[in-house]
Amino acid sequence: MKVFEKAPAKINLSLDVLYKREDGFHEVEMVMTMVDLADRIEMQELPRDTIIISSQAGYIPLDEKNLAFQAARLIKERYEVKQGVYIHLDKKIPVAAGLAGGSSDAAATLRGLNKLWKLGIGDEELQQLGSELGSDVPFCVTGGTAVARGRGEVLEPIEAPPQCWVVLAKPPINVSTAEIYGKLRASEIKRHPSTRLIVEAIREKRFDALCGELGNVLEEVTLDLYPEVRQLKEVMIRLGAEGVLMSGSGPTVFGLVSKEAKVARIYNGLRGFCKDVYAVRLLT
Repeated sequence: MKVFEKAPAKINLSLDVLYKREDGFHEVEMVMTMVDLADRIEMQELPRDTIIISSQAGYIPLDEKNLAFQAARLIKERYEVKQGVYIHLDKKIPVAAGLAGGSSDAAATLRGLNKLWKLGIGDEELQQLGSELGSDVPFCVTGGTAVARGRGEVLEPIEAPPQCWVVLAKPPINVSTAEIYGKLRASEIKRHPSTRLIVEAIREKRFDALCGELGNVLEEVTLDLYPEVRQLKEVMIRLGAEGVLMSGSGPTVFGLVSKEAKVARIYNGLRGFCKDVYAVRLLT
């Protein structure tokens, strides 16, 4: 038996850091949603008790460093599953991009193995498992649009944003999330995005208001360390995207675009700066 799962990328419509917690993590408040750029995960049961991962992408680890591997190991250990599994990752989401590609792969693995082994685990329990793997995994388990608090694992589902195009562009650099959070000084953040206003704009389907409220406090750190991200953001604004923001800790920048006629111009303009450019829709 084979099981297939899609693992969509996420973007942050907002990312706020409130303070550094005693456990070393940061207390965050984020609005996240998913876009139609996705990895595809294939899972097949093996007779022997092992986990094997393959991928057409030559740049990701295929051992215990891989979050999908960790997800499979966790679910096997927690539910005492003695069968093995072969997992193939068809990668489309760029790596270390601020799009939660690894987290979404892990979430898809949890969902898929729950089906493959008929474990009957509910969404809430899958999210709790996901929180042991990474802060974005619980959101990726169920997807949709949500306000995330705590480390990212406390989720409040909300309705989908107004439908639009999303142009994503990743410069040819990788950014370490740990490095960006390590350099952030929460007490010195100059401007915090308003989660309330973003949620209001989404609920009222006011696209212009949503674009005006986008905010990510990690931009202050990443844009100073990596000038190419700042340049990419400026180019996207100049090309006419209506709401432009860095996703997660970067380096991917996304632009929200209401009219399809603009998409090709923005896409082609960005291709002059980097090869990883995608024009997709919100997953609503």
